[in-house]
Amino acid sequence: MTVSDLIQQIEAKKSYLCVGLDSDIEKLPAHLPKTTASILTFNKAIIEATHEFAVAYKINTAFYEQYGAEGWNIMEKTLELIPKECFTIADAKRGDIGNTGKMYAKAFLQNMDFDSITVSPYMGRDSVEPFLSYGKVVIVLGLTSNSGSQDFQHLTTPNGKLYEEVISTVATWGSPENMMFVVGATQAEKLQEIRAIVPNHFLLVPGVGSQGGSLEEVSKNGLISSCGLLVNSSRGIIYKSNDEGFADAAREEAKLLQTEMASYL
Repeated sequence: MTVSDLIQQIEAKKSYLCVGLDSDIEKLPAHLPKTTASILTFNKAIIEATHEFAVAYKINTAFYEQYGAEGWNIMEKTLELIPKECFTIADAKRGDIGNTGKMYAKAFLQNMDFDSITVSPYMGRDSVEPFLSYGKVVIVLGLTSNSGSQDFQHLTTPNGKLYEEVISTVATWGSPENMMFVVGATQAEKLQEIRAIVPNHFLLVPGVGSQGGSLEEVSKNGLISSCGLLVNSSRGIIYKSNDEGFADAAREEAKLLQTEMASYL
């Protein structure tokens, strides 16, 4: 699925909602057994309940990789359950050079056939390029919302803040058709500055909902003519309820977000 396809889905669904499948055994609804098989049952119900309102799904690979081969199998089966009109994201945060980077890229973008993958640019251009060679979308960490982002991302350089220099430099390695950037929702006040650097790229914005990010502020500061936003909500949707009606509750939360998004488009 290309960025152009994604834009068409955004226009059709009047939504830029991405649902994060950070599925944790310990947080599954009370009636489901605490087993890895229940993760797939849970994911299936969430996808079926929310795909009408979502244009993308983000699978946080750590929640699956922890279980070894069984977890990878569940991740692959979850990916198969996602409707083809939805953009898929491997939230793997890889980033390495040479053959290692090539193998990471092959694993997620060829063998598993995700539409995109999140990548850390810390090691420089040759740690990002392997992921650009598959005709998919590379989503580069730009400005994150965790407290530790202050340690490095906000350091002052001769060209501004470090995150600004990273985004402006990395943007020259690709194009708006094959590259996006991660910007945390709790950094919404920085979105206008980031838009001045990358006016045409899509931004993946996690942190709306349970992490306290404001959809209104993100939309006001980040939307462009082609939308240019994927706003992710994970816990705020998938764990909206802990009882047997969890899928219905997830659907209602996704619908609420989509309705608000439609008002901004």
